[in-house]
Amino acid sequence: MTPCYKWWEVPYYWAGMKAYDMVAGTRALHWSHYLTPSAAKSRFPTLCSHRKEDGNTLKGAIVYSDGQFNDARLAIIVACSAALAGATVINHAPATKLIKDPSSGKVIGATVTDKLTGKSRNVYAKVIVNAGGPFCDQIRHLGDPNAPPMITPSAGVHITLPDYYSPEAVGMIVPKTKDGRVVFMLPWLEQTIAGTTDSESRVTMTPQPTEAEIQFILDAISDYLTVKVRRSDVQSAWSGIRPLALDPNAKDTASASRDHIVTVDRPSGLITVTGGKWTTYRLMAEDCINKAVSEGNLDKAAGPCITEKLPLLGAHEYWPALFTEVAQNYRVPHRPGAIDTRVAKYLVASYGDRAAEITKIAEDRGLGRRLVRGYPVIEAEVVYAMKNEYCETPEDFLARRTRLAFLDRLACRQALPKVVEIMGGERGWGRWRKKVEEERARVFLETFEAPGVAYPGPPQHSK
Repeated sequence: MTPCYKWWEVPYYWAGMKAYDMVAGTRALHWSHYLTPSAAKSRFPTLCSHRKEDGNTLKGAIVYSDGQFNDARLAIIVACSAALAGATVINHAPATKLIKDPSSGKVIGATVTDKLTGKSRNVYAKVIVNAGGPFCDQIRHLGDPNAPPMITPSAGVHITLPDYYSPEAVGMIVPKTKDGRVVFMLPWLEQTIAGTTDSESRVTMTPQPTEAEIQFILDAISDYLTVKVRRSDVQSAWSGIRPLALDPNAKDTASASRDHIVTVDRPSGLITVTGGKWTTYRLMAEDCINKAVSEGNLDKAAGPCITEKLPLLGAHEYWPALFTEVAQNYRVPHRPGAIDTRVAKYLVASYGDRAAEITKIAEDRGLGRRLVRGYPVIEAEVVYAMKNEYCETPEDFLARRTRLAFLDRLACRQALPKVVEIMGGERGWGRWRKKVEEERARVFLETFEAPGVAYPGPPQHSK
């Protein structure tokens, strides 16, 4: 919802949301509507009746509906679905060189380096696609160091707060703060996230928020909440980079596009797809593959694109009450930390019909306990991720197969030794390798903390 503390804001935001409804048409989740001050307080109990910044009273709120998802889970499920369809999927293997045909100058392959072993090998294809997100320009420069830049990196800073900051299924968005930025606060994965959008950034593998950015978010939301907003409540903080794209072939490059761009570098023939967002990723894929078919003269071998309605891994036997089957079919008697209803719902939401495979691992291996108190992530997921989802490091699991690092950095530190123990057992790691893996993961988890801010260390265990 968007709270309104001035009378002019009510028709202004209402008109904007109605335009949003018209664009969504029949695909809208629910139509936007106005709530009176008392109804707004009922839906969002921690909302201030008087805004702290200027003392204006609440005039009501405009409510609209939107969707949310676990981007880490969707990313890995897309990769696994591609593998089932015949793709070769590799992890921890960046492209370090583009291979060109000496006569034509076209890109015909790439040298990829296994970061875990240091070994490199060449791979070849009829068409090469660069889908490197904010790193697209770096890939393009491997083929042509003089290629004009097309990426304008934009950072979004987020913090995670306890669940009591926002009611279930209701969030708050402030379209314009003191400096003109948007601030939102939403329930997400049983916690609350708050953040901003579109601030300047540099391209890095480990973007990290500053303490000033974290404090800005806390100050912004505190103007609208009755709950005391405390710095100590920040469970995790992170920054993500969005690749706003400029089309290098366009005549007017005055502004970066929020839509996706598919372009071909000449004479290399390297196809780059970038920009856009998760909500349009299938359209991005369709446009990119259509371009690849055309560039590679693959029309005879390729049929029409089928991505629009292609179900992903885990969707085939999914239904809304599948969690009941997961909970009922777990054969080990109930015990604290086992497959209770909350865990069953989490597993189905994260893995779809593959949740039963995880509970089978939990049954067979005695890995049904939660990794850390307060979160539904269980031990069996580590084994499943290693066997089925290309999980190679503790960081992979904590941040890229689950979102635990983004939800609670201290919970991650508590869960880390157990994750390393399970992974070490699967891979046959010795004591030294386990120590190296755990230390590297601890360094990685520090990126979810503001630089220069001291936090409690991991719990110390007696020998």
